[in-house]
Amino acid sequence: MFIQTEPTPNPSTLKFLPGRDVAGEGALYDFPDTAAGQRSPLARALFEVEGVGRVFFGADFVAVTKTEGEWQHLKPAILGAIMEHYQFERPLMDDGPSAEDADATLGKTDPEDDDVVEQILELIETRVRPAVAQDGGDIVFRGFDSGSGTVYLNMRGACSGCPSSAATLKGGIEKMLKHYIPEVMTVEQV
Repeated sequence: MFIQTEPTPNPSTLKFLPGRDVAGEGALYDFPDTAAGQRSPLARALFEVEGVGRVFFGADFVAVTKTEGEWQHLKPAILGAIMEHYQFERPLMDDGPSAEDADATLGKTDPEDDDVVEQILELIETRVRPAVAQDGGDIVFRGFDSGSGTVYLNMRGACSGCPSSAATLKGGIEKMLKHYIPEVMTVEQV
């Protein structure tokens, strides 16, 4: 098995591509710490590597964020854990997806704003998510407040804690949403 690695804009995160499905199309799993990773055999194995601080599973990649150490020392252990996981054909998750894995909104949306929310979701799904997935991350819509014109988004994977995520959020995503949807005034990370 050959596993490719790719850098991400976040210097603390590296993207591992095993050449096969990881979470599968449409499924994403973000484990911000060891406790959250207990539901996944692969996440548990990765968190056993000293210096691993976050694990994110995309459709066909694993993004690992380090808390300490150098990649040249961490990569062999991470590659070994991923390879062993697939060699023994272990399941990705011990159980089905939980409510925290769902990309549901968080109640900041008024039913009267359904048309605006639909436009926001369409732009995020077709233009934003594919771009951030290339960088080992994901972005999830969490709500829209029509009173202030604020869109609430959640950055995950390599995007979470990335030094350039604020610039991406304000300079890229906010600018695009404001251009296409006049009701949008600002974008905030939650």
